[in-house]
Amino acid sequence: MTEEKKDKWLNYLALTTVIFAVFATLSTFNGGKFSTRAILSQNKASGKWAHYQAKSLKGYLYEIQRDKLELELKEKGSDLPQKIADDYKKSISYYAAKISKYEDEKKEISAEALQLENLRDESQVHSRHFGYAIIFLQMAILLSGISGFVKNKYMWVLSIVLGALGIFLFFQSFWLFMEPLFKYLNL
Repeated sequence: MTEEKKDKWLNYLALTTVIFAVFATLSTFNGGKFSTRAILSQNKASGKWAHYQAKSLKGYLYEIQRDKLELELKEKGSDLPQKIADDYKKSISYYAAKISKYEDEKKEISAEALQLENLRDESQVHSRHFGYAIIFLQMAILLSGISGFVKNKYMWVLSIVLGALGIFLFFQSFWLFMEPLFKYLNL
C-alpha cells in the first residue's frame, strides 16, 4: 500500500480551526455571562421600581391624611381648644416629615434602579457583540472543515478571513472600541 502524501497546509488548517473553536467557546461563555447579567440587572431594577412605587403610595397616603388634617384645622381652627389645635399641628408635622422621608427614599431608590438599568443596557451590548463574534467564528469553523474535506486552499483562506473577523469581534466585545461605528450602523 502506498501512503498518501499529506499536504502541509492541512496542518495549518487544523491549527486555525482549533484556534477558531477556542475563541468561539470563549465567546459563547462570555456572551452567556453578559446575557445573564443583563437579565439579573433587569430583575433587580424591576424590584427597585416596585419598591419605588410602594414608597410613592405610602407617601401619597400620608399626603392625603396631612391635607385632610390641614383642612379640618382651617375649618375648625378658632373653635378648637388650643390643646387639640396643637395636636392637629403635631400630626400635620408628623405626616409632613413622613412625606419628606419617602421623597428622599424614592430619590435613592430611583438612582439605584437607573444604575441597574444602565448595567443591563451595557451588558446587553457586550452580549450582542459576543453573538456577532460567534457567528463569524462558527462560519470560519464550518468553512475550515469543508476546505479540509474537499482540500480547497481558497476556501481555507476565506475561513481565515472570517475567523480573523470573529476574533476581532471577540476583543471588540470586551472593550467596545468600535461601539460608535456599531451604533451608527444600527447594529
